[in-house]
Amino acid sequence: MKLQIAVLPGDGIGPEVTAQAIKVLKAVALEFDHSFHFKFGSVGAIAIDETGNPLPEETLDLCENSDAVLFGSIGHPKYDNDPSAKIRPEQGLLRLRKSLGLYANIRPVKAYDSLLNKSPLKRNIIKGTDISIYRELTGGIYFGDKSLSEDGNQASDLCVYSREEIERITHLAFKSALSRKQKVTLVDKANVLESSRLWRKVVTEISKDYPKVELDYLFVDNAAMQLILNPKQFDVILTENMFGDIISDEASVIGGSIGLLASASIGDKYALFEPIHGSFPQAANKGVANPIASILSAAMLLDHFALYDEAEIIRKGVEKSLKLHISTPDVNTKFDNITTSKVGEFIEDYISNPKDSNLNFTNIHLGQSTII
Repeated sequence: MKLQIAVLPGDGIGPEVTAQAIKVLKAVALEFDHSFHFKFGSVGAIAIDETGNPLPEETLDLCENSDAVLFGSIGHPKYDNDPSAKIRPEQGLLRLRKSLGLYANIRPVKAYDSLLNKSPLKRNIIKGTDISIYRELTGGIYFGDKSLSEDGNQASDLCVYSREEIERITHLAFKSALSRKQKVTLVDKANVLESSRLWRKVVTEISKDYPKVELDYLFVDNAAMQLILNPKQFDVILTENMFGDIISDEASVIGGSIGLLASASIGDKYALFEPIHGSFPQAANKGVANPIASILSAAMLLDHFALYDEAEIIRKGVEKSLKLHISTPDVNTKFDNITTSKVGEFIEDYISNPKDSNLNFTNIHLGQSTII
């Protein structure tokens, strides 16, 4: 298969972790006889510095003329710490999602057996957790009309949803549930929000088209609590934009590190793949950023094009790296010299040599091949 992939590394640790995802994708292309072509564009704070625009037109054109987008991260303290800034890195990502019609954000959350002791939650609570969060991405309060009074003492953000916006992501969530544990949990705030009441009405209607799938409802405050008390009860979580943003970040602690969580943002024509973590500028260029979320995002990219065997070998490589402690400091306490690039190199080597299981620790310390 031939794929044109737009690469937007972005800010902070984005370029480092994205480089490892590309490394892994190139290994897949070599082993499975594919042709992946990568073309780079700027987005976020670096794009503002270069052009004054968080999403330059040439970057948007690049994405619109590619088969998929591999995204890093955006954000910089000089904008995070200045609430009065009129142009912000996040505006680039929001505009990109809107322009490409990326209405469904899919975030897998899995508790790896080898990392159960890394989570702040008890092993018996999280063991076996396997959740897929479907977050609506182009509607809601993030995109609603915003106002600030002339004296600066009153502000508002409007939350708006249409039936069509709810329907399209709901069908995706239910179709996913059919191949999983056949349960969808709608997370809303229907006891107080009119927009949530519309969500509940539309989702309930659509659920009748999927009689094999159980539909459950939770208010978002209760859902946040249940994610900590008993995450194994969830299969597919379906929710609106802001609730999904919050819930998915909360769910990241289940696996022990936000550096493990990948995501896909898809629409009818375009698709974008990115780790859910931020730019973490304090860790930039130090070799400590966890690239696994970006690498797993690359696996989701392959899934999107029905390259399931290729995606699976990446996931097996990730599990092997975690099992052998070939991981960055956020989840690794056994070795103190495993860098971002070494994690990528290990998984790259695994793709070429999946049957090898003996780890050459000397080579790791020398920065050479990690598999013999």
